[in-house]
Amino acid sequence: MENVEKRGIFGMTKKQRSEVEIEKGLDDLSRYLDGLFRVPGTGWRFGLDAIIGLIPNVGDTLTSLASFYILLAGVRYGVPKITLLRMAFNIGLDYLVGSIPVIGDAFDFFWKSNQQNMDLIRTRATGKGNGTTSDYVFIFGLIGVLVLLLIGSIIVSGVILYYIFTSRPLI
Repeated sequence: MENVEKRGIFGMTKKQRSEVEIEKGLDDLSRYLDGLFRVPGTGWRFGLDAIIGLIPNVGDTLTSLASFYILLAGVRYGVPKITLLRMAFNIGLDYLVGSIPVIGDAFDFFWKSNQQNMDLIRTRATGKGNGTTSDYVFIFGLIGVLVLLLIGSIIVSGVILYYIFTSRPLI
């Protein structure tokens, strides 16, 4: 009997999926956002996401927009829709918790959504250029939901600030 490698649902072996080459720019973007700086004497790293996130709402919004690029790259590498949904969840959680003052800033130092998404691309990619039209429709729908989440949180923050500075009660 000949030795046949077990193939996954994508028609590729696990080894072939791990050999899909990821462009250096994506790895660099992930590293800049989540692991650019190292705390001396420890293995603990943080990136621009945690630093820019210190600016209320604006910082988290800007870093989320950069994270969308990694999400779109998932489609280009043929990542399945369920994994794209997980990647979008990582970005949404990073944004939602990251926009809470103090707690969110501490969360940004520990939650590495971009590195997690790059790891998902590495383990689930089926090859560059394998995204279908339905994948792109799906991903733009997810990005639309995430953008509505961003806009909604900015509006809520604006309303809260308006009531704080005009000294009117919220209710």
